[in-house]
Amino acid sequence: MRTRLFGILLIVALVLPLAACGGGGGGGKTIRIGVIAPMTGDVKTFGDSTKAGAEMAVAEWNAKGGVLNKQVEIVLGDDKNDPAEASNAATKLITQDKIKFIVGSVASKCSIPISELAEKHKVVQISPTSTNAKVTVDPWPGGTRKQYVFRACFIDDFQGPAMARFAFETLKAKKAAALYDNGNDYVKGLAETFKAGFEKLGGSVHVFEAYSISDTDFSALLTKVLADEPEFLYLPDYYNKVNLIAKQARDKGFKGVMGGGDGWDSADLVVGPVEGCYFTNHYSPEDPRPQVQSFVAAYKAKYGSEPDALATLAYDAMNLMLNAIQTAGSEDTAKVKDAMQNTNNYPVVSGDISFDANGNPLKNIPMIMIKDGGYHFGGFAKP
Repeated sequence: MRTRLFGILLIVALVLPLAACGGGGGGGKTIRIGVIAPMTGDVKTFGDSTKAGAEMAVAEWNAKGGVLNKQVEIVLGDDKNDPAEASNAATKLITQDKIKFIVGSVASKCSIPISELAEKHKVVQISPTSTNAKVTVDPWPGGTRKQYVFRACFIDDFQGPAMARFAFETLKAKKAAALYDNGNDYVKGLAETFKAGFEKLGGSVHVFEAYSISDTDFSALLTKVLADEPEFLYLPDYYNKVNLIAKQARDKGFKGVMGGGDGWDSADLVVGPVEGCYFTNHYSPEDPRPQVQSFVAAYKAKYGSEPDALATLAYDAMNLMLNAIQTAGSEDTAKVKDAMQNTNNYPVVSGDISFDANGNPLKNIPMIMIKDGGYHFGGFAKP
């Protein structure tokens, strides 16, 4: 009996130190980063790109020795492009997996509930692509900054006005229309800031109409658009909805230019109806900067395809997160969020990044033209 008891105690003594090495905190042999993205659902290509970009950044850091002399490991969460699923994924990562750092999500409607949990639990979050201002700032009370939340992309307040200026000054449009999903913070935010920016420049937006995510027939709204005869139609939704609206617009006889936001950037965008049209985006693979060209070449070699903006910003966001941890010299999230906030001209593919007081990077906005069935760099636009 005594021999058996000794054996049990010996096993326990061996197992406990091993167990202490796990978890999301310091002291482990790896640093685990949560990545939340729509791996399934209506915009799963966004999730595929996000995962690829994040994995590429991690692989590069690991090949150079990792972060804080530890290898980096990704723990993946699927939000299915649904806010409730996003909350579930973040809750699991934070409370069960003990993750301290999150890259994600893609859509603002998902990143906002994640940010509330991140702030509550003092988990550092950086969204690669969520452009709505409420991701990093709680509107109540009085616009309170979420101290642990950042983004790698520009915000809607830049993207909408940039397209408005381009439509008014470059395309010489004096009358525009906008259709948007009233239940999507990202889409609604772009539409509102576009309208405000276009009207401020002297243009008019007579048709400003909402639809719901479940709508597939836009004939009634497009009838209003055609009756007003605008030169420009703003469709700031994701590619799957733009595919439906743009085709129906052309079928009904709209011949003007259409424009949108970074939600257009997908291999699944049907380019025929939007030939000759434009969208704002976070980077162009035709940007001649050496850092861009080296990233594009490495991505192609690894994945066999050209990186889209989702992959690029996930790559940038992961690099920013790992650099902040390395700079902090610790996995203490209070130190890491301070290091992130103090980031100064850190070079990433989408530009040299510093953060403003609300965790947003300030940078120029590439304009992408759809021509001959492909995406082409059209220079930089400013709000």
